[in-house]
Amino acid sequence: MQANSNSETKNAAHGELSFATAAALATIQRATMPPPEVLEDPLQSQQEFKEGVTHLDVLRVVERLHRRSLDLMRTDLIKAGITDLSPSQVMMLFTIGTADLSVRELIERGYYLGSNASYILKRLVEGEYIVRTTSERDRRSARVRLSEKGLALCETIRQIDRTYHQLVTRTESEARDLEITFQTLMRLEKTWSHAVRYGGVLNEE
Repeated sequence: MQANSNSETKNAAHGELSFATAAALATIQRATMPPPEVLEDPLQSQQEFKEGVTHLDVLRVVERLHRRSLDLMRTDLIKAGITDLSPSQVMMLFTIGTADLSVRELIERGYYLGSNASYILKRLVEGEYIVRTTSERDRRSARVRLSEKGLALCETIRQIDRTYHQLVTRTESEARDLEITFQTLMRLEKTWSHAVRYGGVLNEE
């Protein structure tokens, strides 16, 4: 009886992964998600999606991937001996990149809330991961850029990420899938941004 129950659970989980593949996001999930049987709030089985993937289905996968990606980075930071930053704080470093940005530009680039951005920036300045300066033209406008320490941390994360990249691009087909996934997510971001700013759907020819 117990064996049958375990078998049914695994079959349902397999259906979930098949659905994610249909959503063009499974290439990321293979590197970031734990064994299906331990997932919280599992998606519905493949049987319930015979009519195709909906926009809401994709939203749910994106939300789950975001949470799991933070868990993954948290684990990687601990392994690398970095205990003074959270995954969200590290991702802000990547949002800044090699640019020299005003705080306003950073908030717009990363879709941050002002209060959240201020807190994260404070932690990054205290940890000496970024350099914060005052604009010469406007004393009220602060600018931020990565310090040498911040740049070194980003390179460490990139080196770790190469392992995950190899896991999801084992073949030419998987490499193409990852490219399609990226393009799809960028298109979703563009559509959602337009809807937020203008209250409508962006129609492209």
